[in-house]
Amino acid sequence: MSEVPKSKRRSGCPVSISLERFGDRWSLLIIRDLMVRGFRAFKEFQESGEGIATNILADRLRKLEATGIITAEPGELDGRRVDYRLTQKGIDLAPVLLELLIWGARHEETGASCALIEQMEKNREEVLAEVRRRWRERDPTPLLPKPRK
Repeated sequence: MSEVPKSKRRSGCPVSISLERFGDRWSLLIIRDLMVRGFRAFKEFQESGEGIATNILADRLRKLEATGIITAEPGELDGRRVDYRLTQKGIDLAPVLLELLIWGARHEETGASCALIEQMEKNREEVLAEVRRRWRERDPTPLLPKPRK
């Protein structure tokens, strides 16, 4: 695991500390893609439709790994390929991401299916249990559809 230089914390506030670890847009989108879209490889993140630059993606993956939110592993079928996976610390962000997803769909115009979001909102615990099951069993089936090209 590569190290991210320890930075001086702005404050001892748990929200501030959390945002220092994963609070930028790209990091949250990478965590989302690992959690609900079943992405694992660098190329999949690049092709997500978000428009992340290669250097930014590499930097965020390195930082997320250094903070213990993700881990990099040799690919199952091809040892030269690197697959990324959430750690326990990373999967513990599932409730946070679910709430962000629901909040965004409720308050902004999004491309998300209203019916799907309503279902997720009504069944939060079941959704979280399924996310955790897929993580535990290394099930790559996406919870949400992969974006169209």
